[in-house]
Amino acid sequence: MRCPFCGSDDTQVKDSRPADDGAAIRRRRSCPSCGARFTTFERVTLRELTVVKSDNRRVPFDREKLARSIRIALRKRPVDEDRIERIVNGIQRRLEAEGESEITSRAIGETVMETLKELDPVAYVRFASVYRNFREAKDFQAFLGSLSKSTDADNG
Repeated sequence: MRCPFCGSDDTQVKDSRPADDGAAIRRRRSCPSCGARFTTFERVTLRELTVVKSDNRRVPFDREKLARSIRIALRKRPVDEDRIERIVNGIQRRLEAEGESEITSRAIGETVMETLKELDPVAYVRFASVYRNFREAKDFQAFLGSLSKSTDADNG
């Protein structure tokens, strides 16, 4: 592993332990060249995913982008970082398990929406406002109206 500080190829593992409920390995490393310490994570990848954007561009799946968007939706909500990591891991595993190497950004967005709808209604609306590109207050009103109708149908 290359040192992120000095670029040396000779780094040493000082400590390894399971992380993310055993879905990853956390390694503490040090660089003998510059003395810096840093952490790396190893994760199992079932398959390399390519995201097909709405304009048909193809980009590699970016787990950190997924995690960042979920963290933004859940900002200041009562959900801890471990739970967010489990959510991201679950979504990534679900996408990899679908058997396709290419997945649309729309499918990823819908998967996140389903997950957030069950977890936290405020985060769900926040994510939907960006994902569905709300431009005016009436867009929120229409979405919230459809949300309350589906909740009423679920309860009735």
